[in-house]
This record gives sequence, structure tokens and C-alpha cells, in this order.
Amino acid sequence: MRILTKARKNARRQVSAEELAKVKPLPVWFFAFEGVLGAAYDLCHAWSGAWTVILAFAAVNIAVGLSVLRRRIKLVKALLKNSRTRAIAFGLVAFRMGAHALLGAVGAQVASVAGHLLFAAVMGGATVALLWFDQRVTFRALGLAPARTAVPA
Repeated sequence: MRILTKARKNARRQVSAEELAKVKPLPVWFFAFEGVLGAAYDLCHAWSGAWTVILAFAAVNIAVGLSVLRRRIKLVKALLKNSRTRAIAFGLVAFRMGAHALLGAVGAQVASVAGHLLFAAVMGGATVALLWFDQRVTFRALGLAPARTAVPA
């Protein structure tokens, strides 16, 4: 009985490894949606109507994820369950809070529209870069790294 159970588990692992080998990495432009969400706080401070645009981006993100990238849903789920991805998310939140606290401590709080837009650009760019890098590291660790993935200029 125990041998049969072990054989079934090994067969499941093989199937999932074969399925995983067919998965292609998410394109960098997909992470731009998450970049907008990473910049949402400062965008809302820079422009009061930004929340409607952010909600529209979130809806487009969901629609694209469920239609165009439907085959890659397993990859998205795996990335969301990955502890490194959660560490990136918490690290970005800690960076934002720490940067605002540090600037407030030295008397240089971000209060202008330009300052918030700059912070939004930094947070959006950091979010995209870190998620792309996390995906690349995950693919390499699993031995599934594509020959070359380029970051658009």
C-alpha cells in the first residue's frame, strides 16, 4: 500500500514538472500592472482622481491575467505563494515607510506633486524590477530559465 502511494506521488511530481517545463515566463510588461499598484499611494497623493485610474489598471490586470496569460496562471500562483515574492512586497512597504519617516525626521517631507510623482516612479520601477528578477531567479533555480530574457529599454 505504501509503495503504491509513493508511486502515485512520484507520478504527480513528474506530471507537474513536465507541465512546469512548458510554462513560459511572464512578460515584463505584465509586471507594469503591479508597478502601478506599487506606486498607487503616491499617485493618489499627487492626483486625487488617480484611484479611478488605478482601479481601471487593476481590472485590466485581472482581465489580461485571465485571458491572454491564462496558460500561465500556475506560474502566477507559484510566484504569489513564493516566500521571496512576499519578502519583496513587505520590503517595498518597509522601504516606503522608512523613506517617508527618514525624510520627515530631517524635515524634508514629500508634500509636493513632483515629489510624489518621483516617489511613484521609484516605487513603480522598483516593483517591476524586483518581480522580474524574482521570476528570473525562480526559473533558474528550477532549471527552466529561457535562453535570454531581455528587459525593454
